Amino acid sequence: MLAISRFDSPTPQFLEQLRSAIDWWRDRPGCEGIDLLQNLDEPTLWAVVSRWENVGAYRRSFNGYDAKMILTPVLAYAVNEPHAYLPPEELS
Repeated sequence: MLAISRFDSPTPQFLEQLRSAIDWWRDRPGCEGIDLLQNLDEPTLWAVVSRWENVGAYRRSFNGYDAKMILTPVLAYAVNEPHAYLPPEELS
Protein backbone atom coordinates (compact mmCIF):
# COMPACT_ATOMS: atom_id res chain seq x y z
CA MET A 1 0.00 0.00 0.00
CA LEU A 2 1.21 3.50 -0.77
CA ALA A 3 0.29 6.55 1.32
CA ILE A 4 0.91 10.08 0.07
CA SER A 5 0.29 12.90 2.52
CA ARG A 6 0.86 16.54 1.61
CA PHE A 7 1.44 19.38 4.04
CA ASP A 8 1.53 23.16 3.82
CA SER A 9 4.30 24.19 6.21
CA PRO A 10 2.97 26.88 8.57
CA THR A 11 6.13 27.55 10.61
CA PRO A 12 9.87 26.86 10.55
CA GLN A 13 9.35 24.45 13.48
CA PHE A 14 6.96 22.37 11.39
CA LEU A 15 9.75 20.54 9.56
CA GLU A 16 11.17 19.35 12.88
CA GLN A 17 7.72 18.07 13.92
CA LEU A 18 7.28 16.42 10.53
CA ARG A 19 10.64 14.65 10.84
CA SER A 20 9.59 13.34 14.27
CA ALA A 21 6.39 11.99 12.75
CA ILE A 22 8.36 10.32 9.96
CA ASP A 23 10.67 8.70 12.50
CA TRP A 24 7.58 7.46 14.36
CA TRP A 25 6.04 5.95 11.22
CA ARG A 26 9.34 4.43 10.08
CA ASP A 27 9.49 2.36 13.29
CA ARG A 28 5.89 1.08 13.05
CA PRO A 29 5.32 -2.57 12.15
CA GLY A 30 4.55 -2.92 8.46
CA CYS A 31 6.28 0.27 7.31
CA GLU A 32 8.41 -0.69 4.33
CA GLY A 33 9.85 2.76 3.66
CA ILE A 34 9.12 6.45 3.92
CA ASP A 35 10.38 9.55 2.12
CA LEU A 36 10.10 13.27 2.79
CA LEU A 37 9.86 15.45 -0.32
CA GLN A 38 9.72 19.21 -0.84
CA ASN A 39 7.80 20.80 -3.72
CA LEU A 40 10.01 22.31 -6.40
CA ASP A 41 7.82 25.34 -7.08
CA GLU A 42 6.28 26.03 -3.66
CA PRO A 43 8.93 25.53 -0.94
CA THR A 44 6.32 25.52 1.84
CA LEU A 45 4.66 22.39 0.38
CA TRP A 46 5.93 19.01 1.60
CA ALA A 47 4.94 15.43 0.86
CA VAL A 48 5.44 12.26 2.85
CA VAL A 49 5.36 9.13 0.70
CA SER A 50 5.26 5.87 2.59
CA ARG A 51 4.99 2.22 1.62
CA TRP A 52 3.18 -0.24 3.89
CA GLU A 53 2.80 -4.00 4.04
CA ASN A 54 -0.98 -3.55 3.96
CA VAL A 55 -3.69 -1.04 4.76
CA GLY A 56 -4.16 -2.48 8.26
CA ALA A 57 -0.54 -1.78 9.21
CA TYR A 58 -0.90 1.78 7.95
CA ARG A 59 -4.10 2.40 9.89
CA ARG A 60 -2.71 0.84 13.06
CA SER A 61 0.20 3.29 12.91
CA PHE A 62 -2.24 6.00 14.03
CA ASN A 63 -3.31 4.14 17.20
CA GLY A 64 -2.23 4.79 20.75
CA TYR A 65 -1.32 7.68 22.98
CA ASP A 66 2.20 8.19 21.60
CA ALA A 67 0.88 8.29 18.03
CA LYS A 68 -1.68 10.92 18.96
CA MET A 69 0.91 13.09 20.71
CA ILE A 70 3.40 12.89 17.83
CA LEU A 71 1.09 12.85 14.81
CA THR A 72 -1.76 15.19 15.76
CA PRO A 73 0.26 18.44 15.63
CA VAL A 74 1.56 17.47 12.17
CA LEU A 75 -1.67 16.09 10.73
CA ALA A 76 -3.44 19.34 11.57
CA TYR A 77 -1.52 20.83 8.61
CA ALA A 78 -2.18 18.03 6.13
CA VAL A 79 -3.90 18.92 2.88
CA ASN A 80 -7.39 17.45 3.15
CA GLU A 81 -7.46 14.85 0.38
CA PRO A 82 -7.49 11.06 0.06
CA HIS A 83 -4.00 9.68 0.52
CA ALA A 84 -4.07 5.86 0.57
CA TYR A 85 -3.49 4.00 -2.72
CA LEU A 86 -3.46 0.37 -3.84
CA PRO A 87 -2.84 -1.20 -7.24
CA PRO A 88 -6.18 -1.61 -9.09
CA GLU A 89 -5.99 -5.41 -8.98
CA GLU A 90 -5.91 -5.29 -5.17
CA LEU A 91 -9.04 -3.13 -4.88
CA SER A 92 -11.51 -5.76 -6.06
